[in-house]
Amino acid sequence: MTMRFDAGEIITAMITPMDKERNVDYKSLEKLVEHLIATGTESILVAGTTGESPTLTHDEEVEIFNFVKKVANGRAKLIMGAGSNCTKTAVMATNNAKQCGADAILSVVPYYNKPSQKGLIAHFSTIAESTDLPILLYNIPGRTGITMKPETIAYLAEKYKNIFAVKQSLADMDVITETRRLCPDDFVIYSGDDSLTLPMVSVGAHGVISVASHIIGKQMHEMLDLYKSGKVADATKMHLKLYPLFKKIFMAPNPVPVKECLAQMGIIENYVRRPLVELDEDEKQELLSVLKDYVHTK
Repeated sequence: MTMRFDAGEIITAMITPMDKERNVDYKSLEKLVEHLIATGTESILVAGTTGESPTLTHDEEVEIFNFVKKVANGRAKLIMGAGSNCTKTAVMATNNAKQCGADAILSVVPYYNKPSQKGLIAHFSTIAESTDLPILLYNIPGRTGITMKPETIAYLAEKYKNIFAVKQSLADMDVITETRRLCPDDFVIYSGDDSLTLPMVSVGAHGVISVASHIIGKQMHEMLDLYKSGKVADATKMHLKLYPLFKKIFMAPNPVPVKECLAQMGIIENYVRRPLVELDEDEKQELLSVLKDYVHTK
């Protein structure tokens, strides 16, 4: 398949490890990057929502990105979260990502101020015209309050070759189908929800921007390989096997559960920044009752 930019099938929306003072834990971050690359992550998304971007400072985002770039050393592509609900700020963040050496950026639909579809076109057009970096659009109605329509995505994909893909975080397969039908063949769709990966791939998505790949990256690759090699029943069986974990890691606000999982695996310490809070003991046991079926815990 010809693509405008090849980020691979599995992009991990990487968490940001914290220490008990809730500062960035770089020792754990190094361990995490090595773990992700070893388990099949092809691109790492730095400073996305899963990375707790709402509570990272700009300086921290740059420091984290530079550190991850040094550790990855070309073994994975690096995508930087550079979205904003202020177009001017999004352009500035995009330019900063370019200066950091990002391979691409993730740019979210503006949240809270709820622009029209025309406003979305104006927003993303301004960003696309400001850079030659590959741009991954991010459509997540549950967090932004609006949906970017397939027609809007198609317009942007047709007009701007550096807009190479969209992350679709919504469970409407008709929307995914219409997006695939309207967009150019070399434009890529990613599932934004682990549990929707196989259903979306069946109607034309390429892969997933994943949280579960922190834990079961190899198994997710296997599921996609099975489907794309024509072993659909086996891929479905794998999907059903992984499904309980897909759902359980969103039992509390992301990335709270996946951080608990990674702590149980001995990769990070389990701390999140306020206003997020760690799981309580009952919630932790509920999560571990599922996690133990997939990985060895400490």
